[in-house]
Amino acid sequence: MRLLAALIFFTRLPFWRIAEVPPRYYKEVVNYWPLVGWLTGGVMAGILWLTSHCFSWEIAVLLTMLSRILLTGALHEDGLADFCDGFGGGTTRERILSIMKDSHIGTYGVIGLICYLGMFYLLIYRLPMAIAPWLIVGFDTWSKFCSAQIINLLPYTRKEEESKARVIYNRMSPGNWIMAFICGLLPLVPALLACPSLVLLLPVPLLVTLALVHLMRKKIQGYTGDCCGATFLLSELAMYLMSNCFFTHLP
Repeated sequence: MRLLAALIFFTRLPFWRIAEVPPRYYKEVVNYWPLVGWLTGGVMAGILWLTSHCFSWEIAVLLTMLSRILLTGALHEDGLADFCDGFGGGTTRERILSIMKDSHIGTYGVIGLICYLGMFYLLIYRLPMAIAPWLIVGFDTWSKFCSAQIINLLPYTRKEEESKARVIYNRMSPGNWIMAFICGLLPLVPALLACPSLVLLLPVPLLVTLALVHLMRKKIQGYTGDCCGATFLLSELAMYLMSNCFFTHLP
């Protein structure tokens, strides 16, 4: 039931038709975020592999990006835009939170999305074709595990009734943390076996998450759902960026 809640929460597929999930289970959806990444990353990898046999590499990469945006309903991209608007345009805690809750996108949000999507496209485009699908799945799940640590490091900064999702996530128990760790790391194993030096990339999304946690603690004394989505996209992007550096200088 908890996994079903996570699939309903993080995707736009009609999993809600399977069963009605009690509201209490949505408090633990972040525990299953890396496992949902098996679906979102797997769809991206499958689309890339399939379309690369039918279209040019440029079109295949574009369709790969669109597949996750459609699958999640641009959930994380919406969070990134709100995050950029809030932290870019707000100077006080109250103002930042007010801007982030506003449904209208501002200048910082537009610029942030353009920069993110442009870099994301170019970085996927530069991946080695032979292992690109494995990297896409693994980067998705591992970045979600690292980003999920935000709920263990910070309190939710709003009251539950003020949150967009009307839910405050529970912190991970040791058992849930181990499960999330395994689900986050396991899809990366094939790529690590093919290129063991990729293990050097594992700390990257965690370091980005810690840097953003420091920023959130300083500015708003906690996190919001938008912060979770933005943290995932930025930590994943950093992993792609460092992989580009890695493969560019690979002998």
